[in-house]
Amino acid sequence: MMDLIFLAFIFYVLLLGLKRPFLWVLLYVYIDILAPQRIGYSLITTLPVSLIAFAAAFGGWLVLDRKEGGRFSIRQGLLLALLVYCWWSTGNADFPEDAATKWEWVWKALLFAIFLPFTLTTRVRIEALALMLVLAIATIVIGAGMKTVLGGGGYDSLNFFVDDNSGIYESSTLATVAIGLIPMIWWFTRHGTILKPHWMVTAFAAALTFACLLVPIGTEARTGLLCIAALGVLLLRYTRKRLLFIAGAGMLGLVALPFLPQSYYDRMATIAEPGGDESASTRMAVWQWTLDYVAEKPLGGGFDSFRANRFAYVMQVKEVSGNSTSVTYKQVVDEGRAFHSSVFELLGEQGWPGLAIWLSLHALGLWQMERIYRRWKGAQGEDEVWIAPFAAALQMGALIYLVGALFQGIGYQPVMLMLVGLQIGLNSYCARIDSAQRQHERNERRRAAIGGKMRGAVAA
Repeated sequence: MMDLIFLAFIFYVLLLGLKRPFLWVLLYVYIDILAPQRIGYSLITTLPVSLIAFAAAFGGWLVLDRKEGGRFSIRQGLLLALLVYCWWSTGNADFPEDAATKWEWVWKALLFAIFLPFTLTTRVRIEALALMLVLAIATIVIGAGMKTVLGGGGYDSLNFFVDDNSGIYESSTLATVAIGLIPMIWWFTRHGTILKPHWMVTAFAAALTFACLLVPIGTEARTGLLCIAALGVLLLRYTRKRLLFIAGAGMLGLVALPFLPQSYYDRMATIAEPGGDESASTRMAVWQWTLDYVAEKPLGGGFDSFRANRFAYVMQVKEVSGNSTSVTYKQVVDEGRAFHSSVFELLGEQGWPGLAIWLSLHALGLWQMERIYRRWKGAQGEDEVWIAPFAAALQMGALIYLVGALFQGIGYQPVMLMLVGLQIGLNSYCARIDSAQRQHERNERRRAAIGGKMRGAVAA
Protein backbone atom coordinates (compact mmCIF):
# COMPACT_ATOMS: atom_id res chain seq x y z
CA MET A 1 0.00 0.00 0.00
CA MET A 2 2.81 2.41 0.90
CA ASP A 3 4.51 1.69 -2.42
CA LEU A 4 1.34 2.63 -4.31
CA ILE A 5 0.98 5.89 -2.37
CA PHE A 6 4.54 6.91 -3.15
CA LEU A 7 4.26 5.94 -6.82
CA ALA A 8 0.91 7.71 -7.22
CA PHE A 9 2.38 10.90 -5.76
CA ILE A 10 5.50 10.72 -7.96
CA PHE A 11 3.44 10.04 -11.08
CA TYR A 12 1.08 12.92 -10.25
CA VAL A 13 3.96 15.40 -9.88
CA LEU A 14 5.49 14.14 -13.14
CA LEU A 15 2.20 14.97 -14.87
CA LEU A 16 2.00 18.42 -13.26
CA GLY A 17 5.55 19.09 -14.40
CA LEU A 18 4.49 19.04 -18.03
CA LYS A 19 2.98 22.47 -17.38
CA ARG A 20 5.35 23.59 -14.60
CA PRO A 21 8.73 21.85 -15.21
CA PHE A 22 10.24 23.35 -12.04
CA LEU A 23 8.07 20.88 -10.11
CA TRP A 24 10.37 18.13 -11.40
CA VAL A 25 13.28 19.85 -9.68
CA LEU A 26 11.33 19.81 -6.43
CA LEU A 27 10.38 16.17 -7.01
CA TYR A 28 14.04 15.19 -7.28
CA VAL A 29 14.83 17.09 -4.08
CA TYR A 30 12.02 15.23 -2.32
CA ILE A 31 13.14 11.81 -3.58
CA ASP A 32 16.83 12.45 -2.95
CA ILE A 33 16.22 13.46 0.67
CA LEU A 34 13.43 11.14 1.77
CA ALA A 35 14.46 8.18 -0.44
CA PRO A 36 10.98 6.56 -0.80
CA GLN A 37 12.57 3.72 -2.77
CA ARG A 38 14.29 2.71 0.47
CA ILE A 39 11.16 3.10 2.57
CA GLY A 40 8.91 0.94 0.37
CA TYR A 41 8.76 -2.82 0.36
CA SER A 42 8.12 -4.14 -3.15
CA LEU A 43 7.47 -2.37 -6.46
CA ILE A 44 9.05 1.01 -5.72
CA THR A 45 12.29 -0.63 -4.61
CA THR A 46 12.78 -2.02 -8.12
CA LEU A 47 12.20 1.24 -9.99
CA PRO A 48 14.92 3.89 -10.53
CA VAL A 49 12.68 6.70 -9.26
CA SER A 50 15.65 8.88 -8.32
CA LEU A 51 17.16 8.58 -11.80
CA ILE A 52 13.77 9.28 -13.41
CA ALA A 53 13.32 12.47 -11.36
CA PHE A 54 16.95 13.45 -12.02
CA ALA A 55 16.48 13.11 -15.78
CA ALA A 56 13.11 14.89 -15.65
CA ALA A 57 14.58 17.85 -13.75
CA PHE A 58 17.39 18.34 -16.27
CA GLY A 59 15.33 17.51 -19.32
CA GLY A 60 12.43 19.71 -18.26
CA TRP A 61 14.72 22.68 -17.80
CA LEU A 62 16.43 22.13 -21.16
CA VAL A 63 13.26 21.58 -23.20
CA LEU A 64 10.32 23.22 -21.43
CA ASP A 65 11.54 25.81 -18.97
CA ARG A 66 12.19 29.47 -19.68
CA LYS A 67 15.87 30.18 -19.15
CA GLU A 68 15.59 33.86 -18.25
CA GLY A 69 18.04 35.29 -15.76
CA GLY A 70 20.29 32.24 -15.49
CA ARG A 71 24.00 32.93 -15.13
CA PHE A 72 27.08 30.85 -14.35
CA SER A 73 28.67 32.01 -11.09
CA ILE A 74 32.08 31.67 -9.48
CA ARG A 75 30.77 29.19 -6.93
CA GLN A 76 29.30 27.03 -9.68
CA GLY A 77 32.77 27.10 -11.21
CA LEU A 78 34.21 25.87 -7.91
CA LEU A 79 31.62 23.08 -7.80
CA LEU A 80 32.53 22.12 -11.36
CA ALA A 81 36.23 22.15 -10.48
CA LEU A 82 35.55 19.88 -7.49
CA LEU A 83 33.45 17.57 -9.68
CA VAL A 84 36.23 17.26 -12.27
CA TYR A 85 38.87 16.76 -9.59
CA CYS A 86 36.80 14.04 -7.89
CA TRP A 87 36.41 12.33 -11.27
CA TRP A 88 40.17 12.39 -11.77
CA SER A 89 40.93 11.16 -8.25
CA THR A 90 38.40 8.33 -8.64
CA GLY A 91 40.29 7.13 -11.70
CA ASN A 92 43.52 7.12 -9.66
CA ALA A 93 42.11 5.97 -6.34
CA ASP A 94 43.94 3.69 -3.91
CA PHE A 95 40.77 1.60 -3.63
CA PRO A 96 39.12 1.70 -7.08
CA GLU A 97 36.01 -0.37 -6.28
CA ASP A 98 35.15 1.53 -3.08
CA ALA A 99 35.89 4.84 -4.77
CA ALA A 100 33.59 3.98 -7.67
CA THR A 101 30.77 3.17 -5.24
CA LYS A 102 31.01 6.58 -3.57
CA TRP A 103 31.44 8.34 -6.92
CA GLU A 104 28.04 6.96 -8.02
CA TRP A 105 26.21 9.37 -5.71
CA VAL A 106 28.76 12.16 -5.26
CA TRP A 107 28.76 13.16 -8.94
CA LYS A 108 24.96 13.48 -8.93
CA ALA A 109 25.01 15.62 -5.79
CA LEU A 110 27.68 17.95 -7.21
CA LEU A 111 26.11 18.13 -10.66
CA PHE A 112 22.66 18.89 -9.23
CA ALA A 113 24.14 21.66 -7.06
CA ILE A 114 25.71 23.18 -10.20
CA PHE A 115 22.43 22.90 -12.11
CA LEU A 116 20.07 24.10 -9.35
CA PRO A 117 20.84 27.87 -9.48
CA PHE A 118 19.89 28.00 -13.18
CA THR A 119 16.31 27.14 -12.18
CA LEU A 120 16.05 29.59 -9.25
CA THR A 121 15.13 32.67 -11.26
CA THR A 122 12.22 34.01 -9.18
CA ARG A 123 11.33 34.52 -5.54
CA VAL A 124 8.60 31.89 -5.77
CA ARG A 125 11.07 29.26 -6.98
CA ILE A 126 13.63 30.13 -4.32
CA GLU A 127 10.96 29.90 -1.65
CA ALA A 128 9.53 26.67 -3.10
CA LEU A 129 12.92 24.97 -2.94
CA ALA A 130 13.47 26.14 0.64
CA LEU A 131 10.01 24.87 1.60
CA MET A 132 10.65 21.48 -0.01
CA LEU A 133 13.92 21.16 1.90
CA VAL A 134 12.19 21.98 5.18
CA LEU A 135 9.20 19.68 4.64
CA ALA A 136 11.24 16.74 3.36
CA ILE A 137 13.54 16.92 6.38
CA ALA A 138 10.52 17.52 8.64
CA THR A 139 9.05 14.21 7.52
CA ILE A 140 12.03 12.42 9.07
CA VAL A 141 12.50 14.79 12.01
CA ILE A 142 8.88 14.57 13.21
CA GLY A 143 9.04 10.79 13.31
CA ALA A 144 12.38 10.90 15.15
CA GLY A 145 11.01 13.42 17.65
CA MET A 146 7.93 11.32 18.39
CA LYS A 147 10.03 8.22 18.97
CA THR A 148 12.31 10.18 21.30
CA VAL A 149 9.37 11.45 23.37
CA LEU A 150 7.91 7.95 23.54
CA GLY A 151 11.20 6.53 24.79
CA GLY A 152 12.58 5.00 21.62
CA GLY A 153 15.85 6.94 21.53
CA GLY A 154 19.41 6.07 22.31
CA TYR A 155 22.78 6.13 20.60
CA ASP A 156 22.68 4.13 17.38
CA SER A 157 19.21 2.79 18.28
CA LEU A 158 16.76 5.50 17.16
CA ASN A 159 15.25 3.87 14.09
CA PHE A 160 14.05 6.08 11.26
CA PHE A 161 12.06 5.15 8.15
CA VAL A 162 14.88 2.97 6.89
CA ASP A 163 17.17 0.52 8.64
CA ASP A 164 20.29 2.05 7.13
CA ASN A 165 22.70 4.31 9.01
CA SER A 166 23.83 6.28 5.97
CA GLY A 167 23.13 9.53 4.16
CA ILE A 168 20.60 11.82 5.81
CA TYR A 169 19.47 8.88 7.96
CA GLU A 170 22.82 8.78 9.76
CA SER A 171 22.12 10.08 13.27
CA SER A 172 24.75 12.83 13.50
CA THR A 173 24.04 13.99 9.96
CA LEU A 174 20.31 14.29 10.64
CA ALA A 175 21.01 16.16 13.88
CA THR A 176 23.23 18.66 12.06
CA VAL A 177 20.77 19.20 9.21
CA ALA A 178 17.78 19.50 11.56
CA ILE A 179 19.42 22.18 13.71
CA GLY A 180 20.76 23.99 10.64
CA LEU A 181 17.27 24.36 9.16
CA ILE A 182 15.69 25.97 12.25
CA PRO A 183 16.41 29.57 11.12
CA MET A 184 14.81 28.84 7.75
CA ILE A 185 11.77 27.30 9.45
CA TRP A 186 11.12 30.56 11.28
CA TRP A 187 11.69 32.64 8.15
CA PHE A 188 8.45 31.16 6.78
CA THR A 189 6.48 32.43 9.78
CA ARG A 190 7.14 36.04 8.71
CA HIS A 191 7.96 36.13 5.01
CA GLY A 192 6.41 33.07 3.38
CA THR A 193 4.12 33.54 0.38
CA ILE A 194 3.40 29.89 -0.46
CA LEU A 195 2.41 29.26 3.17
CA LYS A 196 1.52 32.78 4.26
CA PRO A 197 2.14 33.92 7.86
CA HIS A 198 -0.63 32.55 10.06
CA TRP A 199 -0.96 31.28 13.61
CA MET A 200 -1.11 27.71 12.28
CA VAL A 201 2.19 28.19 10.42
CA THR A 202 3.76 29.58 13.59
CA ALA A 203 2.40 26.70 15.67
CA PHE A 204 3.78 24.17 13.19
CA ALA A 205 7.15 25.97 13.18
CA ALA A 206 7.30 25.84 16.98
CA ALA A 207 6.43 22.13 17.04
CA LEU A 208 8.92 21.36 14.27
CA THR A 209 11.65 23.32 16.06
CA PHE A 210 10.99 21.28 19.19
CA ALA A 211 11.26 18.09 17.12
CA CYS A 212 14.53 19.32 15.59
CA LEU A 213 15.95 19.95 19.07
CA LEU A 214 14.86 16.45 20.11
CA VAL A 215 16.86 14.78 17.32
CA PRO A 216 20.28 15.29 19.00
CA ILE A 217 18.76 14.00 22.23
CA GLY A 218 17.12 10.96 20.66
CA THR A 219 20.21 10.05 18.68
CA GLU A 220 22.58 11.06 21.49
CA ALA A 221 24.72 12.69 18.81
CA ARG A 222 27.46 14.79 20.38
CA THR A 223 27.72 16.82 17.19
CA GLY A 224 24.07 17.78 17.59
CA LEU A 225 24.79 19.38 20.97
CA LEU A 226 27.60 21.42 19.43
CA CYS A 227 25.25 22.50 16.63
CA ILE A 228 22.63 23.63 19.16
CA ALA A 229 25.30 25.67 20.94
CA ALA A 230 26.38 27.18 17.61
CA LEU A 231 22.77 28.09 16.80
CA GLY A 232 22.38 29.83 20.15
CA VAL A 233 25.54 31.89 19.61
CA LEU A 234 24.53 32.84 16.05
CA LEU A 235 21.04 33.94 17.11
CA LEU A 236 22.55 36.49 19.50
CA ARG A 237 23.41 38.66 16.51
CA TYR A 238 19.76 38.99 15.51
CA THR A 239 18.32 39.25 19.04
CA ARG A 240 17.73 42.72 20.45
CA LYS A 241 17.30 41.63 24.07
CA ARG A 242 20.41 39.48 24.32
CA LEU A 243 20.49 39.15 28.11
CA LEU A 244 16.86 38.03 28.15
CA PHE A 245 17.60 35.55 25.34
CA ILE A 246 20.58 34.08 27.22
CA ALA A 247 18.57 33.82 30.43
CA GLY A 248 15.65 32.19 28.60
CA ALA A 249 17.92 29.68 26.86
CA GLY A 250 19.60 28.82 30.15
CA MET A 251 16.25 28.39 31.88
CA LEU A 252 14.99 26.17 29.08
CA GLY A 253 18.11 24.03 29.37
CA LEU A 254 17.66 23.67 33.14
CA VAL A 255 14.02 22.68 32.74
CA ALA A 256 14.99 20.03 30.18
CA LEU A 257 17.74 18.45 32.30
CA PRO A 258 15.51 16.24 34.50
CA PHE A 259 13.90 14.70 31.42
CA LEU A 260 17.16 13.64 29.76
CA PRO A 261 18.21 9.98 30.13
CA GLN A 262 21.42 9.07 31.95
CA SER A 263 22.84 7.59 28.77
CA TYR A 264 22.65 11.06 27.20
CA TYR A 265 24.65 12.60 30.07
CA ASP A 266 27.25 9.83 29.84
CA ARG A 267 27.74 10.30 26.10
CA MET A 268 27.88 14.11 26.24
CA ALA A 269 30.49 13.88 29.02
CA THR A 270 32.94 12.38 26.51
CA ILE A 271 33.11 15.78 24.75
CA ALA A 272 35.13 17.15 27.66
CA GLU A 273 37.22 13.97 28.00
CA PRO A 274 37.79 12.62 24.47
CA GLY A 275 40.68 10.49 25.63
CA GLY A 276 38.30 8.30 27.60
CA ASP A 277 36.07 7.48 24.65
CA GLU A 278 37.13 5.05 21.93
CA SER A 279 35.24 6.88 19.19
CA ALA A 280 36.81 10.26 20.05
CA SER A 281 40.28 8.75 20.48
CA THR A 282 39.96 7.05 17.11
CA ARG A 283 39.05 10.31 15.41
CA MET A 284 42.15 12.08 16.65
CA ALA A 285 44.31 9.15 15.59
CA VAL A 286 42.72 9.12 12.11
CA TRP A 287 43.27 12.87 11.74
CA GLN A 288 46.96 12.50 12.59
CA TRP A 289 47.24 9.61 10.14
CA THR A 290 45.61 11.74 7.43
CA LEU A 291 48.17 14.52 7.87
CA ASP A 292 50.97 11.98 7.51
CA TYR A 293 49.21 10.43 4.52
CA VAL A 294 48.89 13.68 2.53
CA ALA A 295 52.47 14.55 3.37
CA GLU A 296 53.36 11.64 1.09
CA LYS A 297 50.38 12.00 -1.30
CA PRO A 298 49.48 15.72 -1.45
CA LEU A 299 46.90 15.09 -4.21
CA GLY A 300 44.97 12.63 -2.05
CA GLY A 301 44.12 8.98 -2.52
CA GLY A 302 40.59 9.16 -3.92
CA PHE A 303 37.31 8.27 -2.27
CA ASP A 304 37.52 6.01 0.80
CA SER A 305 41.30 6.35 1.04
CA PHE A 306 40.86 5.98 4.82
CA ARG A 307 40.78 2.22 4.24
CA ALA A 308 44.56 2.35 4.10
CA ASN A 309 44.95 3.55 7.68
CA ARG A 310 46.29 1.44 10.51
CA PHE A 311 47.39 2.90 13.82
CA ALA A 312 47.74 2.30 17.53
CA TYR A 313 46.75 4.68 20.30
CA VAL A 314 46.50 4.66 24.09
CA MET A 315 43.03 5.06 25.61
CA GLN A 316 42.11 5.88 29.18
CA VAL A 317 39.81 3.36 30.89
CA LYS A 318 37.96 4.18 34.11
CA GLU A 319 36.68 1.43 36.41
CA VAL A 320 34.30 2.33 39.21
CA SER A 321 34.12 0.07 42.24
CA GLY A 322 31.98 1.35 45.08
CA ASN A 323 33.22 4.82 46.02
CA SER A 324 36.60 4.46 44.33
CA THR A 325 37.58 4.98 40.70
CA SER A 326 40.67 3.45 39.14
CA VAL A 327 42.22 4.63 35.90
CA THR A 328 44.16 2.35 33.60
CA TYR A 329 45.52 2.77 30.09
CA LYS A 330 45.32 0.28 27.29
CA GLN A 331 46.74 0.25 23.79
CA VAL A 332 44.22 -0.07 20.97
CA VAL A 333 45.14 -1.08 17.43
CA ASP A 334 42.69 -0.06 14.73
CA GLU A 335 42.54 0.10 10.94
CA GLY A 336 40.25 1.21 8.13
CA ARG A 337 38.49 3.84 10.24
CA ALA A 338 36.59 6.64 8.53
CA PHE A 339 37.81 10.25 8.64
CA HIS A 340 35.02 11.53 10.95
CA SER A 341 35.60 15.06 9.69
CA SER A 342 34.73 16.71 6.39
CA VAL A 343 37.97 18.68 6.46
CA PHE A 344 40.07 15.54 6.76
CA GLU A 345 37.71 13.68 4.41
CA LEU A 346 38.42 16.20 1.65
CA LEU A 347 42.11 16.33 2.56
CA GLY A 348 42.61 12.56 2.55
CA GLU A 349 40.50 11.89 -0.54
CA GLN A 350 41.16 14.95 -2.73
CA GLY A 351 44.39 16.24 -1.22
CA TRP A 352 45.27 19.87 -0.68
CA PRO A 353 43.75 21.05 -4.01
CA GLY A 354 40.37 19.48 -3.24
CA LEU A 355 40.32 20.84 0.31
CA ALA A 356 41.19 24.33 -0.97
CA ILE A 357 38.30 24.22 -3.45
CA TRP A 358 35.86 23.00 -0.78
CA LEU A 359 36.90 25.61 1.77
CA SER A 360 36.78 28.38 -0.86
CA LEU A 361 33.29 27.26 -1.89
CA HIS A 362 31.88 27.63 1.62
CA ALA A 363 33.90 30.70 2.62
CA LEU A 364 32.68 32.54 -0.47
CA GLY A 365 29.11 31.53 0.34
CA LEU A 366 29.35 32.94 3.86
CA TRP A 367 30.74 36.20 2.48
CA GLN A 368 28.01 36.46 -0.16
CA MET A 369 25.24 35.90 2.38
CA GLU A 370 26.80 38.51 4.67
CA ARG A 371 27.00 41.00 1.81
CA ILE A 372 23.37 40.37 0.83
CA TYR A 373 22.22 40.72 4.43
CA ARG A 374 23.94 44.08 4.86
CA ARG A 375 22.77 45.31 1.46
CA TRP A 376 19.08 44.51 2.03
CA LYS A 377 18.55 44.64 5.81
CA GLY A 378 17.07 48.13 5.59
CA ALA A 379 14.67 47.30 2.74
CA GLN A 380 11.01 48.13 3.37
CA GLY A 381 9.33 47.14 0.12
CA GLU A 382 7.17 44.02 0.10
CA ASP A 383 9.25 42.52 -2.71
CA GLU A 384 12.55 43.16 -0.92
CA VAL A 385 11.98 42.88 2.84
CA TRP A 386 12.33 39.08 2.76
CA ILE A 387 15.83 39.02 1.26
CA ALA A 388 18.00 39.97 4.25
CA PRO A 389 16.32 37.52 6.71
CA PHE A 390 16.57 34.75 4.12
CA ALA A 391 20.28 35.42 3.59
CA ALA A 392 20.76 35.38 7.37
CA ALA A 393 18.95 32.02 7.64
CA LEU A 394 21.10 30.53 4.88
CA GLN A 395 24.27 31.87 6.48
CA MET A 396 23.37 30.43 9.88
CA GLY A 397 22.49 27.10 8.27
CA ALA A 398 25.85 27.03 6.49
CA LEU A 399 27.79 27.86 9.66
CA ILE A 400 25.96 25.18 11.66
CA TYR A 401 26.71 22.70 8.87
CA LEU A 402 30.40 23.62 9.00
CA VAL A 403 30.44 23.12 12.78
CA GLY A 404 28.90 19.68 12.34
CA ALA A 405 31.18 18.93 9.39
CA LEU A 406 34.24 19.32 11.62
CA PHE A 407 33.30 16.03 13.28
CA GLN A 408 31.55 14.13 10.46
CA GLY A 409 32.48 13.01 6.98
CA ILE A 410 29.68 14.93 5.24
CA GLY A 411 31.71 16.99 2.79
CA TYR A 412 29.51 15.87 -0.12
CA GLN A 413 26.19 15.63 1.75
CA PRO A 414 23.47 16.24 -0.91
CA VAL A 415 21.22 18.32 1.37
CA MET A 416 24.03 20.70 2.19
CA LEU A 417 25.01 20.95 -1.47
CA MET A 418 21.37 21.85 -2.21
CA LEU A 419 21.71 24.64 0.35
CA VAL A 420 24.81 25.79 -1.53
CA GLY A 421 22.74 25.84 -4.73
CA LEU A 422 20.06 27.84 -2.89
CA GLN A 423 22.68 30.35 -1.75
CA ILE A 424 23.97 30.74 -5.30
CA GLY A 425 20.43 31.19 -6.59
CA LEU A 426 19.70 33.93 -4.03
CA ASN A 427 22.97 35.70 -4.85
CA SER A 428 22.18 35.65 -8.58
CA TYR A 429 18.62 36.84 -7.94
CA CYS A 430 19.88 39.81 -5.90
CA ALA A 431 22.53 40.58 -8.51
CA ARG A 432 19.81 40.79 -11.18
CA ILE A 433 17.77 43.18 -9.03
CA ASP A 434 20.79 45.39 -8.41
CA SER A 435 21.66 45.34 -12.11
CA ALA A 436 18.12 46.33 -13.07
CA GLN A 437 18.12 49.14 -10.51
CA ARG A 438 21.46 50.47 -11.74
CA GLN A 439 20.21 50.37 -15.32
CA HIS A 440 17.06 52.22 -14.29
CA GLU A 441 19.13 54.89 -12.53
CA ARG A 442 21.36 55.30 -15.60
CA ASN A 443 18.30 55.68 -17.81
CA GLU A 444 16.86 58.31 -15.47
CA ARG A 445 20.11 60.27 -15.47
CA ARG A 446 20.26 60.03 -19.25
CA ARG A 447 16.70 61.31 -19.59
CA ALA A 448 17.43 64.13 -17.15
CA ALA A 449 20.56 65.12 -19.10
CA ILE A 450 18.70 65.09 -22.42
CA GLY A 451 15.87 67.11 -20.89
CA GLY A 452 18.34 69.66 -19.56
CA LYS A 453 19.98 70.06 -22.96
CA MET A 454 16.59 70.51 -24.67
CA ARG A 455 15.53 73.16 -22.16
CA GLY A 456 18.85 74.93 -22.67
CA ALA A 457 18.40 74.88 -26.45
CA VAL A 458 14.89 76.30 -26.16
CA ALA A 459 16.05 79.07 -23.84
CA ALA A 460 18.84 80.00 -26.27
